[in-house]
Amino acid sequence: MINKMTEDQITLHIIKALKENKKKDFEAILDELHPYDIAQIYNDLPEKHKTRFLLFMNIDTLADFIQELNSDGQIEVLNKLGIEKSGKVLDEMDNDDLASLLEDLSPEKIASLLSGMKKEESQIVQNLMNYPPETAGRIMTNRFVWIRDYYTVREAVDKLKSFAEYAETLNYLYVVDQNLKLVGVVSYRDLLLSEPQEIIRNVMFERVISVSVLIDQEEVARVIRRYDFLAIPAVNEENELVGIITVDDIIDIVIYEANEDIEKLSASGKAIDFDTKSFIAAYRRLPWLILLLFIGIVSGSIISGYEGMLKKVVALAYFMPMISGMSGNTGTQSLAVIVRGLVSQDIDKKIILKVILREFGVGLIIGVICGVLISLIAYIWQGNAILGLVVGSSLFLTLIIGTLAGTIIPLVLYKLNIDPAVASGPLITTLNDIFSLVTYFGIATMFLNHLM
Repeated sequence: MINKMTEDQITLHIIKALKENKKKDFEAILDELHPYDIAQIYNDLPEKHKTRFLLFMNIDTLADFIQELNSDGQIEVLNKLGIEKSGKVLDEMDNDDLASLLEDLSPEKIASLLSGMKKEESQIVQNLMNYPPETAGRIMTNRFVWIRDYYTVREAVDKLKSFAEYAETLNYLYVVDQNLKLVGVVSYRDLLLSEPQEIIRNVMFERVISVSVLIDQEEVARVIRRYDFLAIPAVNEENELVGIITVDDIIDIVIYEANEDIEKLSASGKAIDFDTKSFIAAYRRLPWLILLLFIGIVSGSIISGYEGMLKKVVALAYFMPMISGMSGNTGTQSLAVIVRGLVSQDIDKKIILKVILREFGVGLIIGVICGVLISLIAYIWQGNAILGLVVGSSLFLTLIIGTLAGTIIPLVLYKLNIDPAVASGPLITTLNDIFSLVTYFGIATMFLNHLM
C-alpha cells in the first residue's frame, strides 16, 4: 500500500500515527521505506513532530536513517536522543561513517558522544580516527567476515550466516592465517558453486588485490574502478587484514573529490552550497579573487603601455576582449580535461608527452580555423587586410599558448605533488589574458606603420 502513496501522503499518515500515539502503525510505515526516504520525510516534518518521530524509531532504523543526514542533521538528531540512546545508535552505525562525523567536532563533543558507546565500538572508531584524513584507513570498516584456509565450505557458509547482520557486505570472504595476515579471498558465488566438504584453500584466490591503510582515498577509488570490485581489503605494513572499503563509500568519495575539484577550479576554495550564507560565501571566494585582482592589474598596465598605439589605431581596441577571452576559454577547457584525466588514470612520462602533443594539435587546429575566420571578419568590417592579419595571427598564437598553459600548468603542479585543481579556471584565464595581450600588441607593433 505504501508504494502507491506519494511522499506527502506518507508524511500525513506518519503525522497521524504520531498524534494518535500509534507506534505500531508508525513502525509498519517505516518498515516499507528506505532510510534515505525516512531522512527526507524527517527533514520535511514540522519541528513539533520531530522529537516524537525519533523516539518512535527503533535503534536499527535510527542507525540507518541517521547515516542519510548531513553532519549538522546528524548532530541535531543525536542531541535530541540524549547520551544513552545516542550511544546505542552510534554502536550500530558504520564505523567509517561515524569517524567521518566525529572528525569535525570539538574534543569535548567527541568525548561526550563516545562515552555512551560500548567500549569496544568506541575504541574501533578512535583507532580509525588515528589514521590521516582522506586515507584508506579513515574510510574502512571492520565489519567484514574472515575465515581460515582450513575451513570447509560448509563451515565458511555457517560463519557467514552467523555474521550476516554484522557484516557490511557479504560478497567476499577474506582468508587469513593464524597471524591475521591476508592470504586469500573467496566470493560468495564460489561458495555456492563448491561442494560443502571442499577445503577453502582449494577454492580461494591467492592473488589478492589489497590497498595499504595509508594510501590516499582517491587511489583506492582508482583500484576499485580498475578491477570493478564491490569491496577491497585494507592491510597494514605487515599485510595484516585490518578492514575493508566498500563501493558505496567509494561513490561518496568520488562525489566529494569531484565537488572539491570543482570548488578549486572555480577558485571558491571551500564548499559553497545553496544553504551557505552570503557573508560566508563571499569570505571563501575573496582570497582568490583579490589575488587575481592584483594579477589582473598587470593586464591593465600592459594596455596602458600601448595607449599611444591604441590612439593611432583605434580598431585594435575592438578585438582586445575577443583575443583575451578566447585564450582564457581554451585554457580552461584544457585544464578541465587534464584534471579529469589525472583523477581517472595513472600518469607517466609517455602519457604526459602524448597529452601535451595532443593538446598542442588541438590548439593548432582551433587556432588556424578561428584565426582565419577572424581575419576575414576584421578585413570585411574594417577594410584593412593588415589589421586582419594582425588580429588573425594574434588569435592563432594565443589559442595555442592558452591551450598549452591549461595543459602544462596542472601537469607541473601534479609532478610537484600539488593538487592540480588549484590551477583554477580564473587563474588560467587571468594568466592567459596577460599572454594574449603581450602577443597581440607585440604583433601589432611589428605592423604599426602599415596599420596607420
